Amino acid sequence: MPPRRLKLVLILTVLAASSLALLAWTQMWVQAEVGLPDAGTQVLEIDGAVAAPALTALALSGFALAGALTIAGRFIRVVLGALEVLLGFSVFLAAYLAVEDPSQASAAAVTAATGIAGHESIKLSVIGTVVTPWPFVALAAAVIMAATGVAVILTSARWPGQTRKYQAVRFETVASPDGSDTAVPPVGYEPTEVAANDSVGDWDDLSRGEDPTAR
Repeated sequence: MPPRRLKLVLILTVLAASSLALLAWTQMWVQAEVGLPDAGTQVLEIDGAVAAPALTALALSGFALAGALTIAGRFIRVVLGALEVLLGFSVFLAAYLAVEDPSQASAAAVTAATGIAGHESIKLSVIGTVVTPWPFVALAAAVIMAATGVAVILTSARWPGQTRKYQAVRFETVASPDGSDTAVPPVGYEPTEVAANDSVGDWDDLSRGEDPTAR
């Protein structure tokens, strides 16, 4: 795969995985049947915001990381890749804990509905739970995030660097008739402007009030 396309694919994968985690966070994760004192039972629907409240911050961090990858240098790309692996691990842990102990994941909602607090008391009050597919979607997003982070680390050296807008010219020193030295460009040199091929150069032009499409 060409380096520029590889960079684009990995950045889009980071965005897609973060979007998937954020989508899962907005959905229902657990249905909990709770026994209420003197009031029978009540079924509570627990969404990802309650079951895994940290997921939204982790997903938004993924968006920010994808943006940083678009302009990062080689060393920073390795650091960002490692951070993406860490984000994937954190998302996986948040979703796994909700799947492993759905009654504890429902604790905040149970306390709000019944006034019961404390891990053991909540566990006794929850008669039964049903876990929906959405926590597993978050787990899949976490695996994709971690795998993409590893791919960024392994391929960062192949990514294209920032392009230079102008040619680098080394001037030669020649003796003028009056005995002084003058720096002149090499023979055959014609000053040409090298167009930037990435969006960063276009943003630089816009910030200076120039039209990048006129190049």
